[in-house]
Amino acid sequence: MTSALPTAQVTALDRALTPLEAAHPSTSGFFLLDNGRVAFAARAHVTAAAERSIDAQTYIWHADQTGKQLAYELLQAADRGVRVRLLLDDLDARAHNDPLLALSQHKNIEVRMFNPMASRHGTWGFLSDFAHSFKRLNHRMHAKNWIVDNRVEIAGGRNVGDEYFDASSATNFADVELLMVGDVVRDGSAAFDRFWNSGIVVSMADLNPGAAKSVDLDDTRTALQAAVEQNKTSRYAEDLRNDETLQMLMHGTLPFRWVTDYQLVADDPLKLKKTGVLEQSAVLSALLPRLQNAQRDLTIASPYFVPGEGGTELLVGLAQRGVRVRILTNSLASNDVAAVYGGYSRYRESLLKSGVQLWELKPRENAPTDFSLVGSSGASLHAKTLSIDEAAVFVGSYNLDSRSTSLNAEMGVYVDDAELASRFDEAFKIHTSGDFAWRVTLANGDLSWSDGQETFRSAPRVSTWRRFEAWIARVFRVDPML
Repeated sequence: MTSALPTAQVTALDRALTPLEAAHPSTSGFFLLDNGRVAFAARAHVTAAAERSIDAQTYIWHADQTGKQLAYELLQAADRGVRVRLLLDDLDARAHNDPLLALSQHKNIEVRMFNPMASRHGTWGFLSDFAHSFKRLNHRMHAKNWIVDNRVEIAGGRNVGDEYFDASSATNFADVELLMVGDVVRDGSAAFDRFWNSGIVVSMADLNPGAAKSVDLDDTRTALQAAVEQNKTSRYAEDLRNDETLQMLMHGTLPFRWVTDYQLVADDPLKLKKTGVLEQSAVLSALLPRLQNAQRDLTIASPYFVPGEGGTELLVGLAQRGVRVRILTNSLASNDVAAVYGGYSRYRESLLKSGVQLWELKPRENAPTDFSLVGSSGASLHAKTLSIDEAAVFVGSYNLDSRSTSLNAEMGVYVDDAELASRFDEAFKIHTSGDFAWRVTLANGDLSWSDGQETFRSAPRVSTWRRFEAWIARVFRVDPML
């Protein structure tokens, strides 16, 4: 077992943040990362500033421009003597087994996989693993966490890959994160340690016995260096060089919201062994009483929104007692998983009948890059964020669906701060306008989608096959899998 290294007074981040934290006793600082490129730059820059430790945890890590850049930063940090712990969900990471095995050969890097496959290569091995161990392998780690020197933490919904940092020329799944300092970071480190030391996590060395000689760390280093060099002249690299997030952090000028009332919560990695929804989902357990106690307003952005019977009953009850309930989710045209839309559609009419307001995001070519809920170029909602009574905000990896509740290990941060909630609410209002979304309404038993200019009687801008996929999911009630 290993644990997060304690804070000290020896690194640049220690020296910069100790007086800042001392000036705000009994609070932690929160800065909303609501721009994909700034979110990447913040992650890259604080990693480059690491002098003691980096604990990185994610569901997906793509081998693309941003993925290779961040892998290179981790390797550079390890070369400086920084201890790097990299925790990945094996569903995606298995495809990158050999490069990850090479990184794990570095004396300062340890790589572990969450709930790994038995086979390490090949489609047939992958299918065979799922055929024999479906129940186990259907449990995934969806939490995202990035902690540097136990002083700075970035947590929220973004995976690692171009589409999460507004760097893709195709669809971008931009998201929302919080950059945090103060005691909340130590809470995040404790959550990371719980995952890292759990019985469901396995090191790369144990997964690949005797295979270390088949890969070479120097080859991986050369490949990463070449990728970073190739991208040095890109617009994205220029934006990275010009970003001032780290400088503001180090000089104490980053406009943190200093908050006393907050909670960082993460699911038990072994949640499948528990019984009962609230026992399984620590995130839902923390959120539920706050949702139930909403007095005026509940505003939700959730890309995969499948509330189920219990969630629908809660939202309907809130609306019926006068709480304004507003929900933005992906349309069938912008959702990357048609089955999720099919599952959500089963509850849509009940929600609308009770007075819940629903919008579905349009697929869009030139969405603004400075907004947290959508990225640019074929934008799709990916933020998992909500506000309560315009006074508190929740940011995390938790979708409002059965998978996040009962199958995936999730994480999130609740912050009681009206300023952060207001920022989210303003963005929500913009992106539920007709320029960005269709308002879904129900009249005389008939659904309609309207942006104020056009009205549709069925889900807009999708093929017959896409409608069929969603219909199958609705008819066969696959909600527990979504």
